[in-house]
Amino acid sequence: MIAEIIAVGTELLLGDVQDTNSTWLSRRLAMLGIAVHHRQTLGDNPTRLKDAVETARSRADIVILCGGLGPTPDDLTKECACEVFGAELTLHEESLLRMRTYFEKSGRVMTDNNKKQAMLPVGATVFQNDHGTAPGCALEKDGKHLLLLPGPPRELKPMFDDAAVPYLLPLTDGVLCSRTVRVFGLGESAAAAAVAPLLDSENPTVAPYAKTGEMYFRVTAHAATEAEAALLCAPMTEELCRILGDAVYGVDVASLEEAVVKGLTAANKTVATAESCTGGLVSERLTSVSGASAVFSCGVTAYSGDVKHARLGVPQAVIDRTGTVSADTACAMARGVRRLADADYGVAVTGAAGPSPCEGKPVGTVFVALSSSEGEFVRPLNLTHRRDRDYIRTVAASHALDMVRVALGGGVPGQAYYGE
Repeated sequence: MIAEIIAVGTELLLGDVQDTNSTWLSRRLAMLGIAVHHRQTLGDNPTRLKDAVETARSRADIVILCGGLGPTPDDLTKECACEVFGAELTLHEESLLRMRTYFEKSGRVMTDNNKKQAMLPVGATVFQNDHGTAPGCALEKDGKHLLLLPGPPRELKPMFDDAAVPYLLPLTDGVLCSRTVRVFGLGESAAAAAVAPLLDSENPTVAPYAKTGEMYFRVTAHAATEAEAALLCAPMTEELCRILGDAVYGVDVASLEEAVVKGLTAANKTVATAESCTGGLVSERLTSVSGASAVFSCGVTAYSGDVKHARLGVPQAVIDRTGTVSADTACAMARGVRRLADADYGVAVTGAAGPSPCEGKPVGTVFVALSSSEGEFVRPLNLTHRRDRDYIRTVAASHALDMVRVALGGGVPGQAYYGE
């Protein structure tokens, strides 16, 4: 199979943005046994774009376009490519719903022009976008395959690995095996720098991806059989775990909460949660995992100081002296819910998630605490650089889960707390 890559965007021709997608895609395609014979870079010009797609279709089996799937009038990649392939566009309702949900979660209003991104070719295989708005897709006609991918690398890369690769695999010889190494507590840049030499590997490849408050590495190998591909992945996966150490919370686990539930189950331990600014998000994430009923004792959402005092036993003197957003209050909440539920671990979150400061503390000031028979610990979080309520709540909840994970592993989950 022969592929051709067309990168679209006037900003690429002007040099304002570097085309890293084509290089990355070429490496990924080579892993699949798909040869790239030509690569093109084009501006947002419909005539030249249609000519380029027609030329690519005449000399390649697979035509991959990246970029130009946005909502503005100059984003014409999809329209031009589908015209050449003779494909009619229609509204894809599922993609439209996903886009609306994406905007709602980010606290933004979706404008009418975004609906353009949900117009997709009839009969296409749709690639959902978990990191942005524009869906991608694949279309086959007369033995030729057209793939449309978004331009931003943080959207293109996971979409290609998660959706395009399964589409392309039946067209190639051999199989892929992937392992996922999940990381919490290290930013994408720091984690990538720590394992920099491994990122140049070609088979298996190692690719970093960022999520809200965490990141992960995907190790992927190509071989004649699944067993051979798995053997190629194993030493690279082990080396990533060795380098990143305690920051790795699991291999091939879906989420931090899944890792915590599995860890609690294996240790025959239970946890209870006390939440203020996260409003039940920690308990919601835990109970979304199958089997949580055996390890999750209870969750208390205590917003007001009165409820923290009356239900969780936070001393009024502590609230009067330090406020509800403090290390002392967080630890007292964790201690209180652990006692209330007779659980092995009590974990608590309190903070100012915004949009307004709380008790004079700036938005993004959060305290997460854990109480256990081994002692009490607190993590003060400074998330003031992101005045984004959803981001602050998500990251705070992740830290609460991570404290339980670290404690289960025998590590020190935070700063030792020595009393009010």
